[in-house]
Amino acid sequence: MEFRLPGISRARRPGRPLPGRDRWDTWEAPRARVLCVARTLTSATRLLDVLPLLRREDGIETYYTVNPGSAFAEGLHAYFTSLGVGDRLLSWEEATRRPFDLAVACTVNNSMRQLDAPLVVLPHGAGYNRLVTETTGDASAPAGLSRRELTWRGKVVPAAIGVSHSEQLGRLAGSCPEAVERAAVVGDICLDRIRRSLPLRDRYRALLGAVDGRRLVVLHSTWSSHSLLGTHPELPLELVTSLPADEYAVAAVLHPNVWARHSRRGVLERLERAMDAGLLVIPPEEGWRAAVVAGDWVVGDHGSTTLYSAALDRTVLLAATGLDELDAASPTAAFARRAPRLDVAGDLYAQLLRADAEHDPELLAPVVDSQWETPDKSTALTQDLLYGLLADAGVGAPAATPEPEPVPDPRPLAHRAPTAFDVTGRIGADGAVEVRRHPLAPRHDTEPRGFYAVTDEETHPLWPQSADVLARTLVDAATPPTVWAEEAFRRLPGLSVVGAALDTDRCLVRLRDGRVWEALADRPWGAARARLDPVLVACAVHVAASTDTGTAGGTELGAPLVIRTGRRLCRVSFRVAPGSCSGG
Repeated sequence: MEFRLPGISRARRPGRPLPGRDRWDTWEAPRARVLCVARTLTSATRLLDVLPLLRREDGIETYYTVNPGSAFAEGLHAYFTSLGVGDRLLSWEEATRRPFDLAVACTVNNSMRQLDAPLVVLPHGAGYNRLVTETTGDASAPAGLSRRELTWRGKVVPAAIGVSHSEQLGRLAGSCPEAVERAAVVGDICLDRIRRSLPLRDRYRALLGAVDGRRLVVLHSTWSSHSLLGTHPELPLELVTSLPADEYAVAAVLHPNVWARHSRRGVLERLERAMDAGLLVIPPEEGWRAAVVAGDWVVGDHGSTTLYSAALDRTVLLAATGLDELDAASPTAAFARRAPRLDVAGDLYAQLLRADAEHDPELLAPVVDSQWETPDKSTALTQDLLYGLLADAGVGAPAATPEPEPVPDPRPLAHRAPTAFDVTGRIGADGAVEVRRHPLAPRHDTEPRGFYAVTDEETHPLWPQSADVLARTLVDAATPPTVWAEEAFRRLPGLSVVGAALDTDRCLVRLRDGRVWEALADRPWGAARARLDPVLVACAVHVAASTDTGTAGGTELGAPLVIRTGRRLCRVSFRVAPGSCSGG
């Protein structure tokens, strides 16, 4: 299908010949040049969703430029260079001097009128929702639908305006009625790619630490003082230290504008303590969509990434609504008014459990349905729009529309695994040892829950001195495990139990009284590979040894042990070390 919008001439203007095929060329010379225009990293990454639709084999050659003026343009040139398109990256001055057959942007500004090309504007988020009066000059029209952005001296700048839902056409008619005839519902390629990636959920979860019974909480924050981070800057640290490390993995997705405005170093400095406690931070360029697919819970705000998670029926809790900066008529405002809230001063762990138990996919379904239209058809609709505007340049539409590609694997930024824990435990009615380990973070004062457990990599000057449990997690260490364990008791007189990894499914466990075992993870037939965390095993043995009888539910120490962490059970058997006494 060829997409035709009224009032748009696509005839090639004189003086715009493209070169013929050079004898040195392997492929035919291009028939059309397309300019990709970005103002922010967010809009640049959305262009990558569109670019596969502009096929090189159809005679299309792509160039890139940065439209200046955004407060969030930091790092854009470096980003394009990292994509390997540096030889096609034009300055804005050069881009406005050259003619192109089409320009594509996932943001709009009336300065784009300077381009010698028909301009197609597509959304860079979940529709058009935010009021940015500095850009729009309008306290009622959202960014992307305002008259100031879309027109210049009474003329509409874009040749075509893509919207994700026909609801946006009504709001456009109110803010800039003359632009409505240029608008077309094309859906959302980003959402289509997210939905296409659902079969990869387990892969993404493994890359984000949601293994061994852990469930994934994804914290989403947009930019501005109304965002989650703008209103509750300590929430990432509070969340990661409030949740048991054996039951939850926590990943943070921050809007690229946060990174652009405060710099990569500035962001990581703010999150350093939370990262030391186990927080996974998703880089701004890519990975957030895989986190949306992988997540179980979402703690978010009015940013688009939270809405995308709701579209997948994830359990959502809002820590900020952003209603003061949203178009009140937008679906995002309706979402902010309707979605369940998180009490950041309350028990975060209990609230997640309650939200999961009370989760009703139908609660937010009407809002999601009003945000996106034509599910799984955006690739075809967008390609029809683009090729329709290239038809007079001699570019024929492809015989078949490409399917949306799955999103790339998440690659969280480097962080330390937690090395210190505040641990609670008890013997359950069934004899299982129930253990909860909460990560400790420097300069984060909390009331002690139970006893401390640390790894031998912990650098805090006091925690190892206060710890009851010490464990070595490195398998291939220089000092033999038995020697290391004996030295640990001499060095730290407060220790009760030490553990040392022997393999991924085996560890050494020693008590201060000299009893030593080799612990092995039981692997039932057909089960996934067994993993055994020496910190967890040593904590469980300490809990069992601390009971009045010295037994675990009536089972002597050294007998098979069942460790419960949340919903997961780990069965451990013990072998007595040669020459060791297994009795009390």
